[in-house]
Amino acid sequence: MLRLLTSLLFVALASGCGRPSYNPSTRVVNGEDAVPYSWPWQVSLQYEKNGAFHHTCGGSLIDPQWVMTAGHCISSSLTYQVVLGEYDRAENEGPEQVIPINAEDLFVHPLWNPNCVACGNDIALIKLSRPAQLGDSVKLACLPPAGEILPNEAPCYISGWGRLITGGALPDKLQQALLPVVDYEHCSKWDWWGSSLKTTMVCAGGDIRSGCNGDSGGPLNCPAADGSWQVHGVASFVSAFGCNARKKPTVFTRVSAFNEWIEETMASH
Repeated sequence: MLRLLTSLLFVALASGCGRPSYNPSTRVVNGEDAVPYSWPWQVSLQYEKNGAFHHTCGGSLIDPQWVMTAGHCISSSLTYQVVLGEYDRAENEGPEQVIPINAEDLFVHPLWNPNCVACGNDIALIKLSRPAQLGDSVKLACLPPAGEILPNEAPCYISGWGRLITGGALPDKLQQALLPVVDYEHCSKWDWWGSSLKTTMVCAGGDIRSGCNGDSGGPLNCPAADGSWQVHGVASFVSAFGCNARKKPTVFTRVSAFNEWIEETMASH
């Protein structure tokens, strides 16, 4: 019965989600400027330092009052805000919504271990201090059905304001890059990610296009059969040898492994 209720809730949440008003370009590291507001669930998670807020991670708006991000993006010692409807961080373009976050509204997965990123469970939820105003530039992400596994080479996109090259600068404009899925069979080979890869993770990309610092917590956007987009991954880690190291695709937390925790957390807070 719990599984049925979970499925029904996610169907209810999903209605109208995952459908941008501005279609993403079909033509990040070796990525490209995204079409403005074509990933309208993308958020910028920012922390306060010396009286100013700075971008630290991405995230996905999954409910008018909830954002999904990575566990490693959250520190109990920092003050955060979320910016919705963002595109060019250097400009105030009008659609931005800046929403403060209360310290008690940060929910990191209970099994996340900050000293062991490869142990998995790198996922967190943030409850916004007020609901987002939905519109053309701010929409909800769809989540995949529980347990769904994408096939090898499924055509997904990463989006974010992460560094354009290893150790480089953060871009002003939202970036996107096509990152085809690398299935578990390939990505867990000894000379790929080996035992560091868990079945609750999903790999995408390769040695040309990848996520990088600043993309963490952001979405892996994948097309669904009905024409909508689903967020199948939360950007988690890349190789210590560089963001686009050979045989080290970007690793994401697999969202479909955490549907029950997501629903229970949102329902109980």
